[in-house]
Amino acid sequence: MDRVKIVHEALVRRLAAGDFPDGAAPAGPLEPTVALELYRAQVLSRALDIQSRAMQKMGQGFYTIGSSGHEGMAAVAQALRSDDIAFLHYRDAAFQIARAQQVGQSGMMRDMLLSFACSAEDPISGGRHKVLGSRPLMIPPQTSTIASHLPKALGAAYSIGLARRCAPEHRCLARDGLAMVSFGDASANHSTAQGAINAAGWTASQGVPLPLLMVCEDNGIGISTKTPAGWIKASFQHRPGIRYFEADGLDIFDTFAVASEAAHFVRTRRQPAFLHVRMVRLYGHAGADVATSYLPRAEVEADEANDPLLHSARLLIAAQGTSAEVLSDIYRETLEAVAAEAEKVVKRPHLGSAQDVMASLIPPARNCAPTNGPDLQQRLRLFGGDVQQMDAPQPMSRIINWALHDLMLAHPETLVMGEDVGRKGGVYGVTQKLQARFGPDRVIDTLLDEQSILGLAIGTAHNGFVPMPEIQFLAYLHNAEDQLRGEAATLPFFSCGQWTNPMVLRIAGLGYQKGFGGHFHNDNSLAVLRDVPGIVIACPSTGAEAAQMLRECHRLAREEQRVCVFVEPIALYPMRDLHDAGDGAWMTRYPDPDARIALGQVGIHGDGTDVAIVTYGNGHYLSRQAQHLLAEKGISTRVVDLRWLAPLPEAALLKAVENCGKLLIVDECRRTGGQAEALMALFAETEMESVRLTAEDSFIATGPAYAATLPSRDHIVAAVKNLVA
Repeated sequence: MDRVKIVHEALVRRLAAGDFPDGAAPAGPLEPTVALELYRAQVLSRALDIQSRAMQKMGQGFYTIGSSGHEGMAAVAQALRSDDIAFLHYRDAAFQIARAQQVGQSGMMRDMLLSFACSAEDPISGGRHKVLGSRPLMIPPQTSTIASHLPKALGAAYSIGLARRCAPEHRCLARDGLAMVSFGDASANHSTAQGAINAAGWTASQGVPLPLLMVCEDNGIGISTKTPAGWIKASFQHRPGIRYFEADGLDIFDTFAVASEAAHFVRTRRQPAFLHVRMVRLYGHAGADVATSYLPRAEVEADEANDPLLHSARLLIAAQGTSAEVLSDIYRETLEAVAAEAEKVVKRPHLGSAQDVMASLIPPARNCAPTNGPDLQQRLRLFGGDVQQMDAPQPMSRIINWALHDLMLAHPETLVMGEDVGRKGGVYGVTQKLQARFGPDRVIDTLLDEQSILGLAIGTAHNGFVPMPEIQFLAYLHNAEDQLRGEAATLPFFSCGQWTNPMVLRIAGLGYQKGFGGHFHNDNSLAVLRDVPGIVIACPSTGAEAAQMLRECHRLAREEQRVCVFVEPIALYPMRDLHDAGDGAWMTRYPDPDARIALGQVGIHGDGTDVAIVTYGNGHYLSRQAQHLLAEKGISTRVVDLRWLAPLPEAALLKAVENCGKLLIVDECRRTGGQAEALMALFAETEMESVRLTAEDSFIATGPAYAATLPSRDHIVAAVKNLVA
């Protein structure tokens, strides 16, 4: 049966008859006139749900998750300030509508209908997705249904306190603001939510300011799986470092009172709070879902009898704020207005081409204050005795360390964060001395949770910082890859570039480590990164290139708001020699602080025309060794270092291999899913013949066989000889 129609008819009938569910009398600080405005927001949310279902039936609307039953979130919006950043649950249309009312913003009805219709005129996503969100209302769009927005909400809350101590140029969150994040009772069980909530308590327990309000909207079920009675309260009431509050989401007076108390606690104490709000879910989960197909009809009807709009009507009449007739008129008139506007909206244009859809993949550049040259005296004081070593060749790890120093000195909004990056200076010493020289506010030792590390970066980027998070090993990224794919990279796409979260993610990775860690510490697969639209992937192979590419990634993040991933080959961190022991030929001098290698610029070594070897990372090191041996046998080669793995530098690459008779691709990643696949496709499309030498489709072993599945110098030599034979 049509539960939408059943709920609607029951609401009309019971409003007219004054037949209201039982509940407490109106109490608390909510004024009746304000409560009436919240009722209007609730009614508009309901009317939009009804209309979205009708649009879907007519083929004019698309998949959507409704907010019916969760209209009490309008009272939570009223308890907060309009400049408090809000990361919303997908059932929070009433929250967004109420916030728009707070600031006198009209047109929310039309905006949401445009979103339902996937119109190109939708002001938040431009027709790319049905999302809640608004830049003027400080609501980033959220497409996740599994609480993956909690880590970045934690990061945003952390940034508010941090910005008090070192304000970034592009700060947008108020000094006394808070971050609010809402989610369902089922999502609360997800590892992402559990990790973020644990991180919030872990942070607050150390006395670090964290003004974060977490709102759990408990309707007792996730799709078809019921939440055990009392589970949310039992799970979260006694979390260390987090204050627990509980409200009846069916009662806007109670919800406003408790939410106001919770917000005051968070705002004044600068500590996180967990607000548990009881809700009901109407109409089932989403789309064509029918709750009676998996729940007893009596349970579904019991929730429908507890319609939040009926509770609000009862409370308003009891508070002498209005009459049942007025409330009925508001409901009827709102339905009519929404239906009339929907007739206009469905005629508005849609996205038509791939170019239209992809227009917001890359965020817009922003105006940044010019960077002054380094203060030489300050730089001398900062580096101390290291300055005397900068003219001498050094290994990659030390040069990256110096590059981080210079970036943090020149850009006070730059943060480094990750496990062991501070006091220890990283597993390989790449971040040594940074915390001692810049302090724990800017070099942050995090807990062991990759999702929280990336969420911290995304959230601080929301408030104008340029985060440079570190994931300790490439294999550890898989614990948190959704923070890149589902959150960081999609934000400009689903907000038409209105919201961004620029960052430079540093990852120690790839293979060739001798006898250490097997597949967890030698991970030679970048496929999971190459699959994410819009991000930049950089992979240097020498120290000088690493410094210059890291600076370019930082510029891309700071000025062009890009998400960059900087993959540092672990095996090349300490590398000194190239051909013979003690030759020091792989070490480089530290480049001038303003020297950069531009995105898309490849490296070319040698001018041979017999074979061009296209490679990157450890493959570049091995190919240069092979190049030397091949020259002794009269075979002339050139080695082309990709440097930039995404976007693939196609034009520069094709120019670099001009006039070469043969092409060999050396890819240290696996045969399946590696860079070689894209390179061979590129060369084939341009009618250039190539062969590839890759790693085997295997994990990497620990011990003497650490390189058995990977390309070697001798493999490259043999492959080139075969090509020219």
